[in-house]
Amino acid sequence: MRAIRRGETGPAVKEIRSILVSLDLLSSAEGDFDAETENAVRAFQQSRGIGIDGLVGDETWQALDGARWRLGARTLFHSIPSALVGEDVRALQERMLEMGFDTGRADGIYGARTARAVAQFQREVGLSPDGSCGPQTMKALRRLGRKVVGGRPQWLREAEAFRQSGPNLVGKNIVIDPGHGGPDDLGVVVPDGPLRWTEADLVFDMAARLEGRLAAAGMRVHLTRGPSPARAMSGAERAALANSLNADLLISLHLDGQENEAAEGVATYHYGTGSGLTSTVGERLANLVQREIVVRTGMGDCRAHAKTWELLRLTRMPAVRVDLGYLTSPADRDRLVNPQMREQIVEAILAAVQRMYFPVEHDVPTGSIDVRQLRLVLAQGS
Repeated sequence: MRAIRRGETGPAVKEIRSILVSLDLLSSAEGDFDAETENAVRAFQQSRGIGIDGLVGDETWQALDGARWRLGARTLFHSIPSALVGEDVRALQERMLEMGFDTGRADGIYGARTARAVAQFQREVGLSPDGSCGPQTMKALRRLGRKVVGGRPQWLREAEAFRQSGPNLVGKNIVIDPGHGGPDDLGVVVPDGPLRWTEADLVFDMAARLEGRLAAAGMRVHLTRGPSPARAMSGAERAALANSLNADLLISLHLDGQENEAAEGVATYHYGTGSGLTSTVGERLANLVQREIVVRTGMGDCRAHAKTWELLRLTRMPAVRVDLGYLTSPADRDRLVNPQMREQIVEAILAAVQRMYFPVEHDVPTGSIDVRQLRLVLAQGS
């Protein structure tokens, strides 16, 4: 959809304002898309882990449309091919997880896994196990307390799976996602004299280098695209590919761009919302990647952040997106177009992946792993 912005009027603006009113972010549904509405949209985007620009594009509209629903306001069920999506679904998934029923990640999508968890709950409380959440199921949910304590159950499962898998990288399954790609999606493009640097080409180069280094360390590595794909893939398609490969980790590589050439530095993103819901394992991976790159390259530290982008929300494994500098920054661009610096970035990510599999109590200082010896060390320890 075309982004709706300040100054616009019409039915779409009224619908946006009415949803913001229901969320207590705006006082009245009447009026145009004014400064107050823009600020309310920004506050909503902040609370949902969406890019904060004050515009209502596809991602923001989908989040607004889902946010209008409160748990119990409608009957929830597994619908094919278009699943029910909304804040009420996410709240139900959170409730199921708290009670020990595995819905997978609380992504706000009423899929087959959520329906199975609801059916299991219904069997335990003596209801017909149809997998839908109507008035009787809601009544039972309100009556019963949580079973699992000590942290969010899904994140506890993820952390325990990593602990049990051991520190060795051999046999681990990882997806590397070079962002953008395709003739109509080159990402950030910057002319440089007779040359032209594109985000799609540079991140693919780093993805290919990373593929070789991770494979040499014994991992099974998959790239989401080749150097010249026929078309660009959406975040949902990339997430579905990683899920179909049963990956243990996903790392997505991007570059950033900004009108202000002074903007520079590295930022890393993991799944999470502004309300505190986050993947603890994904957050740890994001922080490890961020710190290793900053220490090993000297690039600016723009820190790690929680986002609800499809690639992070729909993956069933810990996933991070790394923005490896601003191609529009002369300082960052000089680094990124240097093959030796790109190799340093790859080594930093490899070190972070290895540290990800170390138990927290046996972690090592940032920048201390000699990745050139990693395969040798692993071979000696196997």
